[in-house]
Amino acid sequence: MSNNATAASRRGVFQAHGDGEEDSKQPSRSYMLSDFDSDPGSETYPDSEEAESEAELDTEPDTHKESATTGPELTELRDIGKGPQTNVYKEEAYISTTHTQPKTKGELHIHSVLECGSEVMTCQFNNEGTLLAVGLSDGAIKLYSMDNGNFLQTLRDSSSILSSLPVTALRFTLSSQSRCLLLATYASGIVRSWYVWGGECLWGVRDVGETGGGAGGGGQRQTLSLSVSPSGEKAATGGSDSAIHLYDLSTHQRLMTCKASSTRTVMDGHRFRVFAVTFHPEMEREFISGGWDNTIQFWDTRQQHSVRMLSGPHVCGDTLQIDPAVNHILSGSWRKDNALEIWDYVSGQKVTEVPHDYQGESKIYTCHWLGQDHIVAAGSQSNMLRVINRWTMTTESRLLGLSSAVFGSSVCLAGKWTGLIAATSGTSVYLLERDGQQHSKK
Repeated sequence: MSNNATAASRRGVFQAHGDGEEDSKQPSRSYMLSDFDSDPGSETYPDSEEAESEAELDTEPDTHKESATTGPELTELRDIGKGPQTNVYKEEAYISTTHTQPKTKGELHIHSVLECGSEVMTCQFNNEGTLLAVGLSDGAIKLYSMDNGNFLQTLRDSSSILSSLPVTALRFTLSSQSRCLLLATYASGIVRSWYVWGGECLWGVRDVGETGGGAGGGGQRQTLSLSVSPSGEKAATGGSDSAIHLYDLSTHQRLMTCKASSTRTVMDGHRFRVFAVTFHPEMEREFISGGWDNTIQFWDTRQQHSVRMLSGPHVCGDTLQIDPAVNHILSGSWRKDNALEIWDYVSGQKVTEVPHDYQGESKIYTCHWLGQDHIVAAGSQSNMLRVINRWTMTTESRLLGLSSAVFGSSVCLAGKWTGLIAATSGTSVYLLERDGQQHSKK
């Protein structure tokens, strides 16, 4: 797949959206991505299953528009799998034509750069801070050791090779035997559990879409987001059909589908794609979600419909994070104004919002709490990562000069690499450290 095609595939999953505030002269986007036919009667994904035929996902509303640095560039993706050929076009956006060297300002420094060979969609440190998993646009997952920075292995089976659709989310967890597992979701609608040290796929399920209602209904679904409960016993996935699926990780069975009720008078669930799902770190039965419908929904795993909601954030990536110490939600939105906001988890009231940076506006694809005193946020338009003081709401340091948007980031929470930031841009992952961190050079 060409560089343009791989870039287009990522934007087809995450960046085919807009906030309705772009210049009306900009062309409307085409929101189509290859997806797989599925058997609604079976959620289990067998290893011997043949390559599914490519299908076209329905188009999102024309209000989702996006401007591009060099204007729209349509790229034809190659036909995947069996069945009649479908021409799928994506618009290239926010690819800088100026070849600048990435640099940092403030107390942030580039520790090292991982070159992954294909566009990076997402990345995730494990809980111990010893591994970094990187999900790519071609469906491969690369694992790196944080002890020496060495590439360890690629997690990929025959079915992911045949589909070649992007990895959309990654989460580390432990099995009942304390084996290190990596959960991964794919734009093909598959959820896989990988045994990290054995390099094998232990199980996979097809994240079947809901019949009717919402984008990608009728069995077709792109899985776009993932979260694991504090105990590691359950996982929730969000996707293109507006529903959230809750799984038992020990039995690999779907426990429930959480969705809005049929009435249009009550907003007790999502109406469009779900790009973020986040369990409360200290509450096994509670999680939140966000997407294109400009709401954060609050869920109880014992109920099918959301228990409450707040309006505002336009979520288009992994941009919902909960700080259990003060019960605050950090939300990132893909829009010009109010891109970063903090909310009270209990009341749903806005606590504050982060002002624009003088270096330029950012439409947010990824954000995290960084310790007790800082926030990490990054996205497109400015192609910049910021480290923000949580109390003054000022930017203390930046990663600048990136050639493409930052789609994903992760913060190392344990071990000798505590506080290290991983940020994706193009085919690279930048490992960033702040002053005061004592990390030996890889």
